[in-house]
Amino acid sequence: MTINSRNKGATFERDIARELELLTGVRFQRNLEQSRAVDHCDLIPDDPAWPFSLELKRYASGTGCKPAWWAQARRAAAKTGKTPCVVYKYDRREVRVCLPIQLLGNGSLPADQEDLWFETSINGLAYVAREIMAERAA
Repeated sequence: MTINSRNKGATFERDIARELELLTGVRFQRNLEQSRAVDHCDLIPDDPAWPFSLELKRYASGTGCKPAWWAQARRAAAKTGKTPCVVYKYDRREVRVCLPIQLLGNGSLPADQEDLWFETSINGLAYVAREIMAERAA
């Protein structure tokens, strides 16, 4: 990874941390362990009720969420007991968020369907997170 790529990724992480704080009130810090060891989430929330393990990706070009990113997010989420989430952005495109499709239903899917996700916006992620956190607090 070049220095420019690393800086681009770090800037994206800081930007998403600020955006999510504005949308949810939860503060995030960059997880420096992610560069030292595999399968660590990219942002650490200050609120343990935050339901997602966040994997962030920033690239110049491409389309959609890559299956390898989703697999990486699932491994990191398994370590923390949280729900996997990929936040990604390509140049000149809006930020997109991938969440497990189980969130749309009753939460139960056959094991062979665990690799399915749906996409939403950063606002959609904030909304889902706030709803899950409120439901768990009730």
